[in-house]
Amino acid sequence: MIVTGFSRNSQRTFARAPWKHGTMDTKDKFKSISSPQFREKISADLQQNLEKFKDPVVLGELMFQLLEERENTNRILKNLLQRLEALEKPGELEEPLIPEMDENIVDFVRKKGKATADDVKAEFGYKGKNGASSRLNRLSALGLLSKRQVGRKVFFLPQ
Repeated sequence: MIVTGFSRNSQRTFARAPWKHGTMDTKDKFKSISSPQFREKISADLQQNLEKFKDPVVLGELMFQLLEERENTNRILKNLLQRLEALEKPGELEEPLIPEMDENIVDFVRKKGKATADDVKAEFGYKGKNGASSRLNRLSALGLLSKRQVGRKVFFLPQ
């Protein structure tokens, strides 16, 4: 018997055992197998399998299959780990687009090797130190410059 269940977003199809719906009782299903015959059949199957496990070729084959499954599992886990690491890396795709003035500031810091807000203020004609400092901090947040504080001065270094 196949039953189709509907949910709001999907349709699921699943099979149900016929003895759970009145067509065959669980007790009736097992009445056809008498207890001594059932035990003999299970016992014979078990003895046959135990004899197989005494053979070193069978044990070797089982170990080989176990090794293959383990390698496949490790391969899958490695692939998943690589995908997870790729998702966790912050935007390493390409350098962000920035205004021309910011490009000039980054080039200035690269040429000089390090710069402070006072250096940028003097080079680019800012009226105050706050504007230069704000630009440098934003470039640092974008990952284009790195920031280090030495005493009271803050130096910006190229990445």
